Amino acid sequence: MQKKSAIPDQEPQCSVDFAFQRIGGKYKGRIIFHLDLGITRYGALRRSIVGVTPKMLTQALRELEADGLITRHVFAEVPPRVEYALSEAGAELIPFIRLLRDWGEKQMEKQGKPSLSKLGLLPHILEEAHEETV
Repeated sequence: MQKKSAIPDQEPQCSVDFAFQRIGGKYKGRIIFHLDLGITRYGALRRSIVGVTPKMLTQALRELEADGLITRHVFAEVPPRVEYALSEAGAELIPFIRLLRDWGEKQMEKQGKPSLSKLGLLPHILEEAHEETV
C-alpha cells in the first residue's frame, strides 16, 4: 500500500513549489543531508540534529517517507529496530542540498553569524551519530 504524500495534489503546480513543499521545513534538509552518510537509526538522527524534538523528527521522517525521499526499514526483533535511508529520489537531492549549505554558509559569514560546519562541529556531530549506527 502506497502512503499518501504529505502534500495534497493540485493542478497545475509550479515545479519549484513542488520541490520546496517536499524539502521545506526546519529539519528536512538536515535529515536528508545526514542520511547521505548512509543508513541511520532514529536515535542517531535525533542526536545529530540540534534542537529537534522527538515529535518534530518523527513528523518530518513520516513526511519524507510519504513523499518518497527516504525509506524506512523495520526489523522484526525485540527491541524494535528501525533504519532510515535515502531513496533514489532523495539521493538525487544531495548535490542541491550541498549547494544550499554552501550558499547558507556564505550568507551567514557575510552577516557575521557562526555556522556549525565553519566551527568544525557539524562533521563531528554527523560522523559520531553515524558511527553509532554502523
